[in-house]
Amino acid sequence: MKDFYKNRELSWLQFNERVLDEAGNSDVPLAERLTFASIYQTNLDEFFMVRVGTLLDQMHEDENIKDSKTGMKSRDQIVSILKRVKQLEKKKAEIYFKLMGELQPNGVNLVDFNKITEKDRKLLEDYFDDNIMPFLSPMVVGKQQPFPFLNNKELYAIVLLNSRNGKERTGIVTCSNSVFKRLIAIPSQPGNFILSEELILHFVAKLFNKYTVAEKSIIRITRNADIDTSDIYDEDLDYRQNMEFMIKRRKRLNPVRIELSRDINTHTKKELSQMFNIEQSHIIKVDTPLDLSFVFNLQSYLYDKKDLFYTKCTPRLTKDISMSKSIIEQIEEKDLLLSYPYQSMKPFIKMLQEAAFDDSVVSIKMTLYRVANKSEIIEALVDAAENGKDVVVMVELRARFDEEHNIKISRQLEDAGCKVIYGLNKYKVHSKLCLITKKTSEGHSYITQIGTGNYNEKTSKLYTDLSIITANQQIGSEAAMVFNHLLCGETVENTTQLMVAPHCLQNKVVDLIENEIDKARNDIPAYIGIKINSLTDKVIIDKLVEASKAGVKIEMIVRGICCLIPEIPGETENITVISVVGRYLEHSRIYRFGVGDEAKVYISSADFMTRNTVRRVEVATPVLDKNIKNEICRIFDVIMKDDAKGKIQHSDGIYYSREINSPKLDSQMEFYAEAYGKEKMKV
Repeated sequence: MKDFYKNRELSWLQFNERVLDEAGNSDVPLAERLTFASIYQTNLDEFFMVRVGTLLDQMHEDENIKDSKTGMKSRDQIVSILKRVKQLEKKKAEIYFKLMGELQPNGVNLVDFNKITEKDRKLLEDYFDDNIMPFLSPMVVGKQQPFPFLNNKELYAIVLLNSRNGKERTGIVTCSNSVFKRLIAIPSQPGNFILSEELILHFVAKLFNKYTVAEKSIIRITRNADIDTSDIYDEDLDYRQNMEFMIKRRKRLNPVRIELSRDINTHTKKELSQMFNIEQSHIIKVDTPLDLSFVFNLQSYLYDKKDLFYTKCTPRLTKDISMSKSIIEQIEEKDLLLSYPYQSMKPFIKMLQEAAFDDSVVSIKMTLYRVANKSEIIEALVDAAENGKDVVVMVELRARFDEEHNIKISRQLEDAGCKVIYGLNKYKVHSKLCLITKKTSEGHSYITQIGTGNYNEKTSKLYTDLSIITANQQIGSEAAMVFNHLLCGETVENTTQLMVAPHCLQNKVVDLIENEIDKARNDIPAYIGIKINSLTDKVIIDKLVEASKAGVKIEMIVRGICCLIPEIPGETENITVISVVGRYLEHSRIYRFGVGDEAKVYISSADFMTRNTVRRVEVATPVLDKNIKNEICRIFDVIMKDDAKGKIQHSDGIYYSREINSPKLDSQMEFYAEAYGKEKMKV
């Protein structure tokens, strides 16, 4: 295998380590560092549920299945993942305890039960007896009581018991309960807390008074969430019912990881591995609390200390459009670019609301992947349908972990009279596409919105995304073609303006790279700039390497997985790769080919991952407005110079800090300062 390939799973762990590094970054406000620690854990949970789950399925199906880029078998990848995760657990523990230590001078402390006064111990024992123990359901495993099902990611106390006649038993206690709080205050010490699971574990002997406690630990199971919906699809059943069945089934899939808060003996570990059908290497000792979500409760006790949080920033209205005039009429005059979270989504929402009541609007068509709760976008679509518009909504029910919400949304839209369709049988629909069709004196006209991120008011304030709204009729005509194909359960085979996966994106990107290769070979300035979340597509990677060898300058901003290693002499020496992990999640996708006025620029919903380029319906649009094209190129160039949150990957595959500017440039704060009309924004 080539030296410039990197395994996708190990590359993802590098990304998550960069998230963890933000938890340990003293330049980040203290309370915000708690958030990064929790995000690190949440990310890792999903990684085990999805990616490790997939690898285990592959390993059991065919142990010879290999990663196409590095040649690693599924088992080899799992072994490497577990080794690296255990190393990262040590790093996480160091950062976590440093964070907890820094909280103490600010009046918040998570205490060790063994280090509090006798008086407080007694008060906590009384609290346990009165407010926790009555709501617990301890269970001793035996012939009549088989080992209970443990829910995904929930906390349990596992207790090794010795009976009076010398027999060994296992006790299980559920620690998750809506009745009592997770953070329990120490009565005599305001701001001092203990976690409820630690209190349960300390007094667990009271729940098994006929036994002696030999060993005890908090345990947390992570279950496989990788279900292929085609495996359960039945064309004679309602598709939504199939999805609801899938969600229930996923909750009971096999474990992929077991976390323990304390060491237990080898014999018991062996029994656990046999009981859960999991190898012992998947049992991981964790020195921090097994669920870090409680840090958000800790933050609530710090809200009066503004210096411990990021300076509040709210999306601003763009100056390129007036909210007091018709949005549609303004779009018909010129294209509009919205850059989230720096600029507000309100102009787009107002356009939908306007379209819902505009007599000239005949139809609204839209693809939905992830939508906010209490969404104004959904309300606008409902209003449009109730006003007699033809509203067609493609709701992707397979948006992982949002399936239940999307099922609910689909019913709400149907009840209002919208025509709801679902993702294609073989392809998820991940595109961010909205088409408004108007009747005119000459027939009809289109307003088209194409974006890089979801139609979600909440995440538009947390993720960086780009959205273009245009009255270009060629773009609108091809967007209409995309919807017509979706309505027929088909995919687009040919396009002129848009790039549409699964058939018209990867090949068009390859052609655009080839054009830059031809320029370089003819001594014409050649350039490729790519901003994406992940790079795994081997076809595109190999073409980028070919371009590098031909002398094309390639700049890449890849937030997460990057299976290409840059700066390798003779192979990728003309490729620069940076990753930006900052206050907001970098989510926009930009493709640039060429320099100057001749450059071709696209924004897209697609990362350069095989799942996006050939296994999903994705849409990339050319940026035709010169001013918007220049602005997107400027955004790209500013991010490339970010040395506050941007790390650069070198030929050893490791990411390093860099120094370019004085003072350091935080691109996200730079864009917010521009949105506010200020020279500089505080972190």
